[in-house]
Amino acid sequence: MSLPLKPPIEPQLARSKPELPLGDRWSYEPKFDGFRAITFVDGAEFTIQSRAGKPLMRYFPELSFPPGRYVVDGEIVIDGTAGQQDFGALQQRIHPAASRIAMLAAQTPAHFVAFDLLALDDDSLLELPFSERRARLGALERDGLELTPLTAEPAAAEPWLLGGEGVVAKELDAPYRPGQRAGMVKVKRLRTIDAVVVGYRPGKEQGTVGSLILGLYDPGGELHVVGHSSGLKAAEKRALVAKLTPFQTGKRGHGDPSRWKSEKELEWVELRPELVVEVTFDHVSDGRIRHGTRILRWREDKAPRECLLEQMR
Repeated sequence: MSLPLKPPIEPQLARSKPELPLGDRWSYEPKFDGFRAITFVDGAEFTIQSRAGKPLMRYFPELSFPPGRYVVDGEIVIDGTAGQQDFGALQQRIHPAASRIAMLAAQTPAHFVAFDLLALDDDSLLELPFSERRARLGALERDGLELTPLTAEPAAAEPWLLGGEGVVAKELDAPYRPGQRAGMVKVKRLRTIDAVVVGYRPGKEQGTVGSLILGLYDPGGELHVVGHSSGLKAAEKRALVAKLTPFQTGKRGHGDPSRWKSEKELEWVELRPELVVEVTFDHVSDGRIRHGTRILRWREDKAPRECLLEQMR
């Protein structure tokens, strides 16, 4: 490829903040739940790299890009329900069998959403301010490239915090800094639920609790495991053993198969569904909390049967 930038390029990263930065030097975009990807287009040919610099083309054969000579930063997403993205469907694409990938590409097609322009024709645009890079990106939208929504008004970004994955705020005058957490801020949507403690996973240290296993009831009264807690402090890990022991059933539960954890690590101690905690979380995928939650408080005033799956919507 005869482009001014060559793969791999480390993407510019965002710092996490609890609230949107305000002021006329910021713009706002919705946060997508997909695979970060940088695409290099030269004529009718293109190559796509992952955040880690690995090629992604074979996993997404349905993707296409307007011909030209440019490098764009963006995200590969698969649309889910209610305007959200289906990250679980994306994960299924990382599969060694080309036949399975082709089947999934037809059943759950992905698309690429661009949000930054890194090079155009013979020019690298890394040193230009984001406002100018984004303006030049608009010309590619006219050619058929899908762009993320953008606003300069914080109020217009609030719906992305309330009903989406969150917001990415970008400094209008910031250059593109590969691999650096500079010029960008991400504010994740934060939600809370009341959940039943259905078990706990023992900690690595003897006599401690590593995490709580959380469940919610469906309309038919069946209890479903939806995730686990994280971020327990050392003192909490020790104190929780005494709190939870009276509720043990003598049985063991088991997590979903994982390439990262052993059978022993996935096992947990089952508890009678009588304890309720209020927890925070920021993302749901396939009916489960994808990342560990954080405990806000114990809810002695809440009946376990009131902890319903509908809270996850």
